Amino acid sequence: MAALRRTLHVASLAAGTHRTLAGSLADSCLADRCLWDKLHAQPRQGSVRTFDWFFGFEEAQGLLLPLLQEARSASPARVLDVGCGTSNLCTGLYTKCPYPVDVLGVDFSPVALAHMNSLLEGGQGQTPLTPGHLASRLHFVQADAQNLDQVAPSGSFQLVLDKGTWDAVARGGRPGAYKLLSECLRVLSPQGTLIQFSDEDPDVRLPCLEQGARGWTVTVQELGPFRGITYFAYMVRGCD
Repeated sequence: MAALRRTLHVASLAAGTHRTLAGSLADSCLADRCLWDKLHAQPRQGSVRTFDWFFGFEEAQGLLLPLLQEARSASPARVLDVGCGTSNLCTGLYTKCPYPVDVLGVDFSPVALAHMNSLLEGGQGQTPLTPGHLASRLHFVQADAQNLDQVAPSGSFQLVLDKGTWDAVARGGRPGAYKLLSECLRVLSPQGTLIQFSDEDPDVRLPCLEQGARGWTVTVQELGPFRGITYFAYMVRGCD
């Protein structure tokens, strides 16, 4: 979570807000929806229309695109991004993946989703996003990632992405983080892959995943360093 706290600080300064706000965000419960609504409502400067914790699609595509190529038997491959916020992970997959994908971004912040839908549809005089494959789709739904019953049936996604969402939910207590993991695994197809992107050390995260994902194979891959920080992709897959 150290990188997440640093990113909160830098992002707040870039948006022209006060240092005190950055500090209050870093010290707050990151599972609080009001906090995220406030953050996502901050004005964006220049041409940057999305905001990413840790890193964005450009850094992750080398890992994601080969997985989606493997999943081409399901056409389009279904991808779920839990706690998508205003990240460019969903939009990057939609606009740059050469294979057909059906991407769903889920977040509990209506402010974040309003921004992403505007970005997708070309609101405020912007150009609508163009899919990288004619059969690709992208949509956003407001939902709590710890309870996806109204969003996704069991086993319906080939790829589930969690970029910092476990980290944020765990700030409110480990039971919530385990509920998040359980829901991600419920909606994941038996041959699918869940990826948690984090800066948390494997000595801490792996035991949690091995406990919460019994019957699944858990591995970790180092990513980066990006801007001097090393990250990890924790992958949970069905046992062969």
